[in-house]
Amino acid sequence: MKSIISKEIYEVTMKNSKFIGVIIPIESINDVKDNLNIIKDEYKNATHYCYAFKLINDKGFSDDREPNKTAGIPILNVIEGNDLVNVLVVVIRYFGGIKLGPGGLIRAYSNTTKEVINKSTLVDLINGFYVSITFPYSLEKEINYILRNSIIKDKIYKEECTYIIEITKDILDNLKPLVTINNIEEKIIPKLN
Repeated sequence: MKSIISKEIYEVTMKNSKFIGVIIPIESINDVKDNLNIIKDEYKNATHYCYAFKLINDKGFSDDREPNKTAGIPILNVIEGNDLVNVLVVVIRYFGGIKLGPGGLIRAYSNTTKEVINKSTLVDLINGFYVSITFPYSLEKEINYILRNSIIKDKIYKEECTYIIEITKDILDNLKPLVTINNIEEKIIPKLN
């Protein structure tokens, strides 16, 4: 299984229609809805917002008024063909006046999805932990060094430092003697170098 770290965008024009592929890392169905709303605000007046998403335990797609099975399923097939999870791909279309036909639409949506995936940095997914830790300011440099190959989701500075992190078991074991663990959940996380 693989995923992506950050949002990417790819744009192409085919027979006067503009196709904009956007790939976004997600973790839940709510992320799908939230990102679709953001994209619809960002790309106002588009003719279609076709998409597919794949989570570890769920998937879905929409042709958004394109002919049945010409957009959402081709997008999903490319996602699954690349063994990706926790991603949303939206292909925005501004219709240019020339009909592409079912085969042309399938190629346009598939190729746009392939190209936006090609622009992405893919990472392997591994078992890990989503953790909240608290520690004194005096340890921040040491904690940052231990976390150099981990994802720090948030840093909160109050009386002490609180980090929200995604880490592997070995890093968790290194942190335990130095920090207070506030919350810990098992989670599939990106494998970083």
